Amino acid sequence: MDSNYREMRKRRKELMLQMEPNSIALLAAAPAHARNSDTEYPYRQNSDFYYLTGFAEKNALLALIPGRKEGEVVLFCQGNDKLKELWEGKLLGPEAVCDELGVDDAYPIADIDDILPGMMEGRARVYYAMGKDDQFDSKVMDWVKVIRGKAKMGDHPPSEFLVLDHLLHELRLLKSPEEIKLMEQAARISAEGHRRAMANCRPGIKEYELEAELLYTFTRGGSRAPAYRTIVGAGDNACTLHYDANNCDIKEGDLVLIDAGCEYNYYASDITRTFPANGKFSTEQKAIYEIVLKAQDAAIDAVQPGAPWDAPHNASVKVITRGLVKLGILKGRPAQLIKSEAYKDFYMHRVGHWLGIDVHDVGDYKIDDDWRLLEPGMVTTIEPGIYIAPDNTKVPKKWRGIGVRIEDDVLITKAGHKVLSKGIPRTVQEIESFMAESTQ
Repeated sequence: MDSNYREMRKRRKELMLQMEPNSIALLAAAPAHARNSDTEYPYRQNSDFYYLTGFAEKNALLALIPGRKEGEVVLFCQGNDKLKELWEGKLLGPEAVCDELGVDDAYPIADIDDILPGMMEGRARVYYAMGKDDQFDSKVMDWVKVIRGKAKMGDHPPSEFLVLDHLLHELRLLKSPEEIKLMEQAARISAEGHRRAMANCRPGIKEYELEAELLYTFTRGGSRAPAYRTIVGAGDNACTLHYDANNCDIKEGDLVLIDAGCEYNYYASDITRTFPANGKFSTEQKAIYEIVLKAQDAAIDAVQPGAPWDAPHNASVKVITRGLVKLGILKGRPAQLIKSEAYKDFYMHRVGHWLGIDVHDVGDYKIDDDWRLLEPGMVTTIEPGIYIAPDNTKVPKKWRGIGVRIEDDVLITKAGHKVLSKGIPRTVQEIESFMAESTQ
């Protein structure tokens, strides 16, 4: 058992310590999804399940049973099947699971209906992710019915069902040193992809050609998948926040917004850069870009342990509102415009989100209706933007169709913060110099 699985054993112990007495927790592996006919989408394990097991195979279930004498951690998985393995590859199998993953007991998933109800019997509480998978909800109820059917024989079915998400997601919110190393590697690979796309951009190519540069770099760097659908939006497309068609021409004078990050060993990166297709910002593009850059600097500076979650967002709103007033795009006193949220016509999203195994990672942003305080080990994106819709007739035509977002991944540390996504041109001068050198 390597250090990776020792850490997952520690996570399981921490979770079981927080569970109510006389309880059992059930986590199912992600189901496979059909793409078409007889093919499936590439399989990706359920994030919670992987966090606690490191097990990437489908058709599996984890049971955590604190106090069980025969073993508290039980994994049901696919049994070894030579014919199936001939087609789909080697399976770990129940016999090897205990040694490889550090679990206490393992059984074939085919036997779960005969075995699991006996493990649930006598447990007063069941933790699981209720309401997320109708089939699994139904399965849990089937197991409970089996126990109820034996009530006359003295069996005791669970009487309380609890959502597992809150306990587990609070653990996931604080990253360990091992997790941070994986996220740093994901950011390094993604940064190289952004540099490659920026270096290869020129008017006349398609957006998907830059997407190809990113995906090639991700795979070459050891990533097996992007963390989310890659966004390459040129010109007006940059004003659509989640544009991902990536099939338009990149034209002379366009700004190109790329929002892309790879997933490395299940951990995500999330980075955005905006740059001119021809390597030179226009006067208007530069003015908007420098407001967003200043807003990102202010927001990153506000990422400090003990600061409320919304402090970075509020810092970005102040800079963007004042900047738009200075350009004449917004009219009025900044304080009043912020109070009325007039800036939302151009900056309509929050400045960031948690980042981890999921690109929009788990963890509450508020506790008892108050913004939670930032703690060392949390990782957030910082991604302010300004988007001036091409059909916005309230602003002069010269500003329309400009969309800018700048995004980096930031770790909260004991001393302040650390930007994980380093090494990508970011200032106007850095971008223009880098693109000029790339065309030589």
